Amino acid sequence: MKDGKRGSFSGKIGFVLSAAGASVGLGNIWRFPYLCAKYGGGIFLIVYVILALTFGYTMIIAETAIGRATNKSPVGAFNDISKNNKWMTIGGWINAIVPILIVPYYSVIGGWVCKYLFEYIKSDVKSIATDDFFVNFITNGADTELWFIVFSILVLVVIYMGVENGIERVSKFVMPILVVLAVVICIYSVTRPGALSGVKYLFIPNFKNFSIMTIVTAMGQMFYSLSIAMGILITFGSYVKKDVSIEQSTEQVEIFDTAIAILASLMIIPAVFAFSGGDESTLKAGPSLMFITMPKIFASMGFGKIIGILFFALVLFAAVTSAIALTESAVATFSDEFKWSRKKGVNIMAVIMLILGSLSSLGNGPLANVKIIGMQFLDFFDFLTNSVMMPIAAFAICILVVKFMTVQKLEAEVEQEEHPFRRKAVFRFMINVLCPLFVVIILVSAILNVFGIISM
Repeated sequence: MKDGKRGSFSGKIGFVLSAAGASVGLGNIWRFPYLCAKYGGGIFLIVYVILALTFGYTMIIAETAIGRATNKSPVGAFNDISKNNKWMTIGGWINAIVPILIVPYYSVIGGWVCKYLFEYIKSDVKSIATDDFFVNFITNGADTELWFIVFSILVLVVIYMGVENGIERVSKFVMPILVVLAVVICIYSVTRPGALSGVKYLFIPNFKNFSIMTIVTAMGQMFYSLSIAMGILITFGSYVKKDVSIEQSTEQVEIFDTAIAILASLMIIPAVFAFSGGDESTLKAGPSLMFITMPKIFASMGFGKIIGILFFALVLFAAVTSAIALTESAVATFSDEFKWSRKKGVNIMAVIMLILGSLSSLGNGPLANVKIIGMQFLDFFDFLTNSVMMPIAAFAICILVVKFMTVQKLEAEVEQEEHPFRRKAVFRFMINVLCPLFVVIILVSAILNVFGIISM
């Protein structure tokens, strides 16, 4: 994309680690464990893995193949395939706008992680574990804004560096470290007295905990965990060389992403059981599990300070790689659609991040009384992107493949250089029937939930 030449990954390993870096983020390490805990542990895990191997697999294949076939980011890809059909153009723009709206509030949460890592390095673990620490921090506008900006700068510096020199190099360095840290913390967590109950809760399905919301929530989590319908995989697909096997790369991303989600759950759920004496109600803490419950657990542990530093370093690595992918997708759209230089695109994105991110950053402090449909800015942007725009974006991708590109042409793109497409029958059934149905269910249930008609 620089000097008229589109960036590219050096090869398969560069794409796989970058796509895994995009997928492995706060969705896996922050969101997956508390949803898994809340919606039944083992039964949620089974439903999620089945969906990852069908729904998630199909959408990753489709988006990556669309990107590589067109060599364009979402808007250009949709226009190229649909011959500028106006409805598909809208679908392309929704895919492109999602990361532009996500990365500002995502960077706010990334800033919270930076703050906690900093505090674990310099402060006493017991002071971080007090009930008031998190609330005092997020209601202090100046403090949250400072750490939001620190995180944003980390992300923008990598984006400035480009695809191979920036995104790929950072992913190749960070992702192996992330895995090692996750394994170390898991081993520590599952060997605590009483932690075995948490391991059983996570891996042994209890069908009494199953409900329709288990499926709906697991489907919603797919978007978070696998970076589906965010424009990221279409953009990254446009950087993939023809000799890379899309199916094989997709399977490796799936495995990597699901393994990290399970490792994150093994870090958190057994530790919560050990800390609470087996009280399952502690698992219902939801989003506060990482910022309130986990610090209490670290404070009760031997080596709590070291484990706290490792844990939040791990979360920071994951958050940075995902934020890089979100920002890269936005910058690629600016470059392709408006012919802006990479530098100008990054600068514009920096301004958008500062404006929208500041609304979310200050939403619990100075702007606490400003609400949109009863939600603070961070919650509203999260609802708008993940519950409304992403299901619509995914539906548009299904229509683009089935009606305009045709499944046969997409299959031919996957099979380039004589690469096999082993799960072709699964792909066809999913893209034609189940994927469109799934995303409609997610969209309808999320909207009904926000207006209090159903409870999630």
